[in-house]
Formats: sequence, structure tokens, C-alpha cells
Amino acid sequence: KCYKPVLTPSTLVVKYGDPASTRCVACQQACLPVNETIIAVEASVGKTTKDGTTLTWTVDRLTQWDLTPKCFYTDVNNHQCLTHLPVIVYQPPENVSISLNHTGPLTEHTEYILQCSVLNVAPAGNLVVTFYRGQTQLGQKRATSTSKKPVNESFTLSFNASKEDNGAQFWCEAKLELGADGPQPPPVVKSDSLTATVHCKFKPLFLFIVMISTANENMAFWIIIYNRPIDNIFIIEITAQVTFNVNVKGELSHGEFPKFETFLGNELHYFFSSITTAVTVWVF
Repeated sequence: KCYKPVLTPSTLVVKYGDPASTRCVACQQACLPVNETIIAVEASVGKTTKDGTTLTWTVDRLTQWDLTPKCFYTDVNNHQCLTHLPVIVYQPPENVSISLNHTGPLTEHTEYILQCSVLNVAPAGNLVVTFYRGQTQLGQKRATSTSKKPVNESFTLSFNASKEDNGAQFWCEAKLELGADGPQPPPVVKSDSLTATVHCKFKPLFLFIVMISTANENMAFWIIIYNRPIDNIFIIEITAQVTFNVNVKGELSHGEFPKFETFLGNELHYFFSSITTAVTVWVF
């Protein structure tokens, strides 16, 4: 029966360029007598000190991305027992940035793609990227790369723009999830924020007032519509025999006019076919 050596920590997580060490208890009784047993740590870097059946492996500065030391002993019967030491050498991202597949204002109900770019990170297999709008999490992405050396990674997330996104700040963060033996809290690098401007396809409710002036009398009707920005107040002069369309929500509140036809539906069409004086339109 093989009594495997016990390593502490069982997984070594170390930042690139930092010192590292692990302790190996090769055996209790199985490898005695010690002077007749081979006890060692096999690794491409570092040095080992021995105290009975306990070994300590140390590296002053770990700059090797891919290594798997092993602690082993060979007993008097030439039976070998060994334990591999998993080593994770990590490097936090050099930079994290967020971008959008569009320039200028966004349009409501349109799909856009956010991209989070992570520069010079290792190991990519432990990388998790999270997208945010303000403090609301939009989604997470994990890298598929198995490279242990630093790489550049890009992640995308699609979303449909809404009026609530106007003025919102989008950003992303890259986190290295290195397990219980890694640094706590895990290394996190955040991007700068991207502020969205969203143009709505529908407009706020406004009051559309039309005053029709004739030689004998003044008439008026009101319509509630979606068609102008709320801060836009202006006057339009319209002459006789003119047709114009507006997208409408609501109905005529009063007034029926002899030379006026109304077609209800998605739009109202106004035909001033025989008015000989100017029509002035105020839009508030």
C-alpha cells in the first residue's frame, strides 16, 4: 500500500515574479529507515531543504508559467509513492476596457453589442468577466482558453436599448477566480464607464393645438400626440390647400369643421382644401 506524501498547501497559487514555497511530509512510517529511503522533491526550479521525512521547497522568484513539482519517496522495497503539486502562476489583467459596436446615440428597441477587452492576463482559464449597467449585473462570461501564459481576451454581450438606458453607465470587470488557495478577495480589474445616450422611437405626450382663423370666426381643437421633443416650442405657418400627417394618440376633444375630414387609424390626416387664410399651428 502506498501512503502518498502530503503537501501544504495542496495547490500553490502564486503571482508571477513572487516567491513561493510548499511543505511536503513524505511519510510517517512507510519510508523508514530514512537513511535507506530516497525522499525528494523534483522540480525544474527552486531548492529543497530536508528535515527527516519533511521537505520544504522554495523559489525566490517564480517566473515559470508551466511547472508541476512532485514530492516522492522510494522505500527499501523500491516502491515509489508520489504526490504532484498543482501550481497556478497568475497575472492580473494589465488593462480592462469596454466598447460598443456603435458610435453616437443609441435607438430604443435596437440590439447592440458590448465588448469587454482584457489585456495580458493569466491563466485565462480562471478568468470571469462581468458586465454591468450601473450596479446591475447584466451577465457573465468565462474564457475558453487553456493557455497558462498571458493572453488577450475579448468578451461580448448583446442587449436591447431601452429608455431606461439613457444616461446609464456601462462597464465591465475582469476577475481571476483562483480558488481557496488563491488570494482573497480574488484579483479584480475594472474598466472605465461608457455612458449611453438613447433616442426613443416614441416621444413623450404633448398638446397639439391648431387655431384656424377665418374672416368670421376662430375655431380650435386639441389632439394628444407623440411627435415632438418636449423642449421644442415653435410656431408653423401653413397656407391653404395643405396636407400634413402626425402620429396620434387620442381623439379630437371638440369641434367639427365643414371643410375638414378625419381618418382615424395610426395617423390622422388633415385636409384644408378650401381655407383661404393662413393656418397657424402651435406645438407645445
